[in-house]
Amino acid sequence: MKFGGILGFDNGIILAPMGADVSGPELVAAVANAGGIGLLASPVNGYEVTVKAIRQTKKLTDKPFGAGVLLKFNNEKTIRAIFDEKLACLEVYWGDFPKEMVDEAHKLGIKVIHQVGSVKEAERAIAAGVDCIIAQGVEAGGHVRGTVALMALLPRVVDIVGDRDVTVAAAGSISDARGYVAALSLGAQGICVGTRFIATKEAYANDYYKQQLLHYTEQDTDRTDLYGRHTWRAFVRCLNTPFHLRWRRAPDDVENDEEQPIIGYTIVYDEEIVLRRFAGQVPNRTTAGFLNQMVLLAGQGVGLVNDIVPAAEVIRRYIEGAQTIIKRLKEMYLPPEPEASPPASPTIVERDVGGWSWIEKFCF
Repeated sequence: MKFGGILGFDNGIILAPMGADVSGPELVAAVANAGGIGLLASPVNGYEVTVKAIRQTKKLTDKPFGAGVLLKFNNEKTIRAIFDEKLACLEVYWGDFPKEMVDEAHKLGIKVIHQVGSVKEAERAIAAGVDCIIAQGVEAGGHVRGTVALMALLPRVVDIVGDRDVTVAAAGSISDARGYVAALSLGAQGICVGTRFIATKEAYANDYYKQQLLHYTEQDTDRTDLYGRHTWRAFVRCLNTPFHLRWRRAPDDVENDEEQPIIGYTIVYDEEIVLRRFAGQVPNRTTAGFLNQMVLLAGQGVGLVNDIVPAAEVIRRYIEGAQTIIKRLKEMYLPPEPEASPPASPTIVERDVGGWSWIEKFCF
């Protein structure tokens, strides 16, 4: 389905590169096959493992796709793998991506997408020459950079971009077609979606995680820095599970270090990982242990996630729903287009002259 295509893709729907590997090859390929922009959640600074994930994705789709990289960590090897594999796009987040790197990506035909949480970050991304800016509102799930709601941030980013050749997309609780149209009305050209894509058949999330999304609402999320403090103290938005409600007020010195009990095990991109209490990893398909004690990342749009369906169905709902809404708004708020006047037709006048009847045609 083609609708509002951006950056050379069929439509304006971007799959958020959800970690550690929820946005894996299967989900990325499914989104790409449906005409969207699929973004792999890249391994941290691993060349070979990144190449492996990219090539696994290429086996599942012949459509273009990209990968996401967190700039908080040293990801030189991961970025090099993305460049060598010549993906369609590279998404960067949580830091600055210098103009020299943007220029190198462009030389390889790779478009650069930068997700930001503030106007200042957007200004730096524009100066670096990126192709697309994703404005992320504080209501988004996963790692949340900014503190401003999407409705306030997005128009400001659109204004800062102005008439530059930079695409603007929106992220933050856009879980159905109504959010898509709202983002378009605020000036965005596309949307970046996370939580809604977790609840798909292709997402590499644990089934327990997917099912939990169906039972929480916009009232049941929290912005917190409780998880993953031992390696990275950063705010995320997660579900207010019974475990989280119990521990959300934990002191700042509580970390997921070796003093915490082991709550499970998982494999992320072939690496076996021990999960201790307050670990930052969400459960994937391989995770075993006390899943009810693990962080479950989700945005405030989780209340609109009511079923688990294929990714292509999610995209179809966004597009067809948006088309229906736009058509209805046009009918409700725009005056009908004036009907075209029919072409003038000849006027036929019959006269009787000298016993002879003849017809004169007059065209007016």
